[in-house]
Amino acid sequence: MSVHFLTGAGSGIGAALAARLHARGDDLILLARSEARAAELGERFPGARTVVADLAAPGEMAAALAAQELPTRLDSLLHVAGVVDLGPVAHLTVEKWISQLEVNLVAPAELTRLLLPALRAAKGQVLFVNSGAGLRAAPEWAAYAASKHGLKALAESLRAEEAAHGVRVSSVYPGRTATAMQERVHEQEGQPYEPAHFIDPESVVTSILTVLDLPRDAQIPDLTIRPGV
Repeated sequence: MSVHFLTGAGSGIGAALAARLHARGDDLILLARSEARAAELGERFPGARTVVADLAAPGEMAAALAAQELPTRLDSLLHVAGVVDLGPVAHLTVEKWISQLEVNLVAPAELTRLLLPALRAAKGQVLFVNSGAGLRAAPEWAAYAASKHGLKALAESLRAEEAAHGVRVSSVYPGRTATAMQERVHEQEGQPYEPAHFIDPESVVTSILTVLDLPRDAQIPDLTIRPGV
């Protein structure tokens, strides 16, 4: 039975991924930003463990994790959580730059650092759910795309560093997916939101499970997913 540490299980792709892993009997450790969210996740995924730490405060993560019981072996660390705030560079505030960089890039780097010993012990896998914006930046997406381009660099460096320890590192780059985040993006863009026009989160999860379940004689470093139409 595999043990997975997952961020972003409260909604969207993360919730769908947690549900699929839970349904097949894998052990889950779910990151929650508060005790209230931890209780919600515990009710939704019976038997899953929760760890309380706020991705928006990466400098406090080491202390938060040190105060909680964590496994000595992890089969995977799944970075799914993220935030987005659009706007032209001329109008983006320092606060919006910092918040996106902290949650989307600095926190995943710090969480990975803290959990690497357990991942090495299991010869596990780190998987980053990136974005199409991690490959190409569009107008008004500068801050979010910068955080995701940075996440791509993090994954590439980590992959080279951890190969000797048997840790696989993968990035998945979904196109626009029908999630609450996508609805928020459309609000910011001033566009109507039609979920049927975008990738179903379950399709993204199927691709993630393909990456995770690949036999150990191979790996999928990068996987790009786009809408079928």
